[in-house]
Amino acid sequence: MFGKSDLADSLNRDLARARDKRDALASGVSTLTAQIAELEARLSAENDRRERERAANEIEGIKKQVRDRYRQFPSVIAGLHDATEKAVAIAPETRELNELLEVIAAEVDKAVDGLLSDLDRRIEALRAGPGLPQPLNGSPDELLQNNDRVLGPPEWLPHSNPAKEESAEDRCSAAAA
Repeated sequence: MFGKSDLADSLNRDLARARDKRDALASGVSTLTAQIAELEARLSAENDRRERERAANEIEGIKKQVRDRYRQFPSVIAGLHDATEKAVAIAPETRELNELLEVIAAEVDKAVDGLLSDLDRRIEALRAGPGLPQPLNGSPDELLQNNDRVLGPPEWLPHSNPAKEESAEDRCSAAAA
C-alpha cells in the first residue's frame, strides 16, 4: 500500500502544480489581454491624433494658398481701376465699372476674412480633440445656401449679349463720333 499511497500523493502534487501553472498562465493571459486592449486604445488614439494633425496641416496649407492669392487681388483691382479711369474719356459708362470694382473688392475682402476665420476655427477644433469638422468642399448649392446673399452684377450694369458683342473698335468709333 505504501507504493500506492506515494503514487497517489505524487499524482495529487503533480495535479496541484499543473493547476497552479494553469491558474498562473490564465492570470498572465488576462493581464496580457488587458495590456493588449490598452495598447490598442493608445494606438487608435495616436492614429486619430495624427489624422487630425494631418487634416489641420492640410487646412493650414489651403489657408496659406487663399491668403497668398488674396494678397494679389488688391493690385489687380487697382490696376483695373486705373485702366478703366483712363477709359472714362472714351467710354463714360466705365465709371460704373469702377464703382462695381470697389463693391467687388469690399465683398471679396469680407468673404476672404470669413473664410480665413472659418479655417482657423476648423484648425483649432482639429487640434483640440476628437471629431473631425465637416469638409469645406461642399456642393455649390450648399455653399450658396450658407451664404447671406449671392453676389451678381448690379441691375444698372449693362449685361452683354455674347452673340452680339461690340468690338473695341466699334465702341471707340462710336465714342469718337
